[in-house]
Amino acid sequence: MRRLLALVPVAVVAAGVAWWVTAPASVDASQLAGLEQDAARGEAVFHAAGCASCHHAENAEDDAVLAGGQAFESEFGTFYAPNISPHPEAGIGAWSLAEFAGAVQQGVSAEGAHLYPAFPYTAYAQMTDQDLVDLWAYMQTLPSDETANRPHDVGFPFNIRAGIGVWKALYADRGWVVNVPPELERGRYLVEALGHCGECHTPRNALGALDRSAWMQGAPNPSGRGTIPALTPDSLTWSAADIAYYLETGFTPDYDSAGGHMAAVVDNFAELPAADREAVAAYIKALPEP
Repeated sequence: MRRLLALVPVAVVAAGVAWWVTAPASVDASQLAGLEQDAARGEAVFHAAGCASCHHAENAEDDAVLAGGQAFESEFGTFYAPNISPHPEAGIGAWSLAEFAGAVQQGVSAEGAHLYPAFPYTAYAQMTDQDLVDLWAYMQTLPSDETANRPHDVGFPFNIRAGIGVWKALYADRGWVVNVPPELERGRYLVEALGHCGECHTPRNALGALDRSAWMQGAPNPSGRGTIPALTPDSLTWSAADIAYYLETGFTPDYDSAGGHMAAVVDNFAELPAADREAVAAYIKALPEP
């Protein structure tokens, strides 16, 4: 009994440490204060980050209506993209800039709950503060929609949000994957941060975290149907010009065309300056051999 009683303080301290390590983080509003918001610049960030690809209403004619509802299957359950339109109740219209930053960069909702990493905030964590505030400014200009969010279909134990805090402690905030010279930093930023390309093209471990040791080496489709190709030099032999052209038009060097979710990625990158597509291509061509 004495031994058990002696363990109580240890257990309390351990529980406190665990709570502190896994508690939802927040963004200090002062971090973003003083940054001028530019919606025009934010539109480019919006396209590079692929916001509409996941959050536009399914089968909607206007991709700017971010009503959510698209289903994303995984081995952990099915996640449904939320409404992120400026609607004050159904969307994020009542959020502050700091709350938006907390969701995008920390994976924490405006209510202070952990968000599932089906939302690629581990990539967006590398987004610059200026791009973040510009994105926020642009999203305020989009149409409002009153569509209610659909709950995720995730079973036990993955429906316990506190567990996501443990996951974050293990796998979030790990910085850049590839060390690059200055001339490749823009391409790295577009691929590793805004474009979150690794989310699809990199395999994951048993807990759903990216296996950064196999960066861009291809992966099973999360839906269980087919595979997503590798972008490393041993697999993708296209020239940098071929890659840039594909990102603009969707056409491959062998006269095939982009399909599935990649077609939406091409639509987004086609809206960016040619220099950005070339920067992405240069980064991909510089990826290390497996």
